[in-house]
Amino acid sequence: AAISFRPKKLDLQGNADKLEAMFRDAAREQAQLAVGPEGVLEGYVVNDIIAGDIPAEYINDVAVTMRSKVITHFRNLAQELNMCLVFGCAEKVAGDIYNCAVFIDNQGRLRGKYHKMQLAEGAHPSWWYDRPGRRSRAVDTPFGRAGFLICNDRWNPDLARIPVLDGARYLIIPSYGDRDLNQDHAVLARARENGVPIIEANVGVTLIISKGEIVARSRKIETMVTATIAIPAAPSRSNRDLQESAFLKHRGPAMKANYRRRMQSLKQR
Repeated sequence: AAISFRPKKLDLQGNADKLEAMFRDAAREQAQLAVGPEGVLEGYVVNDIIAGDIPAEYINDVAVTMRSKVITHFRNLAQELNMCLVFGCAEKVAGDIYNCAVFIDNQGRLRGKYHKMQLAEGAHPSWWYDRPGRRSRAVDTPFGRAGFLICNDRWNPDLARIPVLDGARYLIIPSYGDRDLNQDHAVLARARENGVPIIEANVGVTLIISKGEIVARSRKIETMVTATIAIPAAPSRSNRDLQESAFLKHRGPAMKANYRRRMQSLKQR
């Protein structure tokens, strides 16, 4: 499931409550994995801080650590719902703040996190409230290894390729950004380039891609879409041989049919 709603600025508890309600909706739809938007807990306030509309120190009140009560709450919720949860938050690490996405499995275990690496607003040494990430790794999940992108990362093919080269068999993209067709095309390109499904939860665009095609999409601000994705087999000799055998089994009848069509067309010349 991919979830969209517009979080309120600096309303950690209100946003957490809304996200929980939508996760519960996803569970009622029997989703096994539900993804929320970028910065959904704190309300994605970085650009407001840069513009001078919100004092920078306010982000400390809504930034979390992986030991924060709100993270523990969602870990318990994941276990209760028997559903994996992914969402964005502002993470506090040694006095700095990172744009973060977390993966919690259906047993309530924190499987991994990712810090946004390509910031649309740029970066400056004085921006302690908006540090860029330096590492992208796939994480083990109940469905196979998964990779993260966050919003602006999706425009860069290299950032999608890194976790795939680390074994990711599907990608997750929490977003709070562009909602035009160009963003859809970019996400679709990342899926096709890497041969993996993608779940994107963008505020105003929920998008699920499987087998190189869009299988669910909505442009409503507050919505949820669901779909089944086909996660490709992990690279291995046995899976290689299975794929090859399946092709050869199909090839025999297909080649005979092609032969008959070709001979028929030659007779009609």
